[in-house]
Amino acid sequence: MLRMRQRMKKKKPKFKRQEGYRYKRLVDSWRKPRGRHSKLRMSEKARGRKPGTGYRGPKEVRGLTKNGYRSVIVSDKAGVGKLDPKKDAAVISSTVGRKKRTEIILEAEKSGLNILNAYKFRLKESK
Repeated sequence: MLRMRQRMKKKKPKFKRQEGYRYKRLVDSWRKPRGRHSKLRMSEKARGRKPGTGYRGPKEVRGLTKNGYRSVIVSDKAGVGKLDPKKDAAVISSTVGRKKRTEIILEAEKSGLNILNAYKFRLKESK
């Protein structure tokens, strides 16, 4: 199913903001067209695509990472113990400090749990 989701993602068009190319102040990222006479809002032909439920991925893999893990936010050591290393991957909360972060990383290594945002923080080598 993960491979199927990747194939579907390749076919999905890039949803761009209406007339985002025209002005520098407009960002290219998607914004819903709200104009009264907007051709894109009325889904006229050749005006670009609008995001919709038809572009969603398969239900079984929705919300999973590329590797097939379910990402769970962790903010203490106890949270690491509750997770299943085969199904879950930890994401350390952004509010956690250095001391607690090192404890969480060490606890995760013991249990064989994958941490998705460990690259943001490197453990200092003990001398």
